[in-house]
Amino acid sequence: MSTNKFTALDAKVYERVEKDYQADPKNTILRHALSRQSATDVIYEGQSLTSLQPHYSIHIKTMPACNQKASGRCWIFAALNLLREHIANQLHLERFELSQSYLSLYDKIEKSNFALETLLSLALEKRNPMEDRLYRFLLAMPVGDGGQWDMFVNLVLKYGLMPQENYRETYQSSNTRDLDFAVNSAIRRFAYLAQKEIEAGRIEEARKLKEDTMEKIMVMFFNASGIPPKTFDFQYENKDHEVVTERNLTPLSFFEKYVGKDFLLSFQSLINSPTADKPYDDTYTIAALGNVIEGKKICHLNLPMERMEELIIAQLKNGMPVWFGSDVSFYRDRASYAWDDKGFDYESAFGFPIDFDKGAMLDYAHSAMNHAMLIVGVDLDENGRPIKWKIENSWGKDNGLDGYYTMSESWFSKFVYQAVIDRSLLSDKELAALKKEPHILPPWDPMGTLA
Repeated sequence: MSTNKFTALDAKVYERVEKDYQADPKNTILRHALSRQSATDVIYEGQSLTSLQPHYSIHIKTMPACNQKASGRCWIFAALNLLREHIANQLHLERFELSQSYLSLYDKIEKSNFALETLLSLALEKRNPMEDRLYRFLLAMPVGDGGQWDMFVNLVLKYGLMPQENYRETYQSSNTRDLDFAVNSAIRRFAYLAQKEIEAGRIEEARKLKEDTMEKIMVMFFNASGIPPKTFDFQYENKDHEVVTERNLTPLSFFEKYVGKDFLLSFQSLINSPTADKPYDDTYTIAALGNVIEGKKICHLNLPMERMEELIIAQLKNGMPVWFGSDVSFYRDRASYAWDDKGFDYESAFGFPIDFDKGAMLDYAHSAMNHAMLIVGVDLDENGRPIKWKIENSWGKDNGLDGYYTMSESWFSKFVYQAVIDRSLLSDKELAALKKEPHILPPWDPMGTLA
């Protein structure tokens, strides 16, 4: 018999806390400050800036920051920023963007198909799918803006790339909330109606309902962003200031000419998940997570943070930025350029910090990857260890220092969970681990979250 008891809050507790509260003058000052300012403004520690001056021993010169606006497409922006630097280096371009809305369009379409097919399959497999945890989990958010590196790779391999000039942003591509709500409404309605058909034994009708729903979703997204051109002309000014025009390119021919499958597939996703259920030097995939059904599965190699940082630094030394995923919920200052876990003093103000052990924060649903950016520089100490990092964000040039941020090593080691690294930098042991069949994690695992 359990001896656990729930303890209610009674008058004595309130009396004791209120007495102690009134006796501490700090609370009066803090209450006055909080009444007219945000909590983070009140507890901001300006001294954190002094150790995060924007100077770096390794620094890759990159192009102006992009702006994802009111959308969750950071993973696509960061990945395209990596590829645009590769293209710009070949053509000596000073300004260039790849079309984010092009890949975003097909990501939403592919995710919708992935969700519809998964839900239909589970409904056919389960007698009562609403009792299945996976089924209910997928219904919570069938389609969203976020993604992971391997999902980006699948989109590019299937649909190619094009310059932003050839397929520009629309209001809907930059402001995604309304159509995200609409597409998820369509998918949940399908799940409800399909289950009725399956219960009645009308399997073909359930399949037809899926196809009809998919067609309506495609039309909706075409209305939102427009149908992309099948062919386009690519114009740019070369190093001799001559305008070069390449005519009748397709998205796939553009990708093959300026990026190539070998380059794209040379990168491997690494994670740092210091939890008991994920031993290091092993690989992991996520069940029921993806966009392109026929594409490659997500594959993460789990490594200690020190090793991940060694590989990031090695890639920066080779002149290549690093796509990475982190949790930007903590100690984030959107306006200032500096992110540091000492930048906001929660403990002095409220009596507790907002972070704790990294593995425990993952296990206890306190932290997970939610934003992707590019690492473009690092400052090293005399022993070659990182002091601070330079980050290219996708929140536009009016945030940070023209859209760039500096992160302390302490912040970086606590809140960075993923980095994408050239396989040629991996050790033999790490490459051997990639040949093994990955462990399958449930979609609610923190490593299954989307940037």
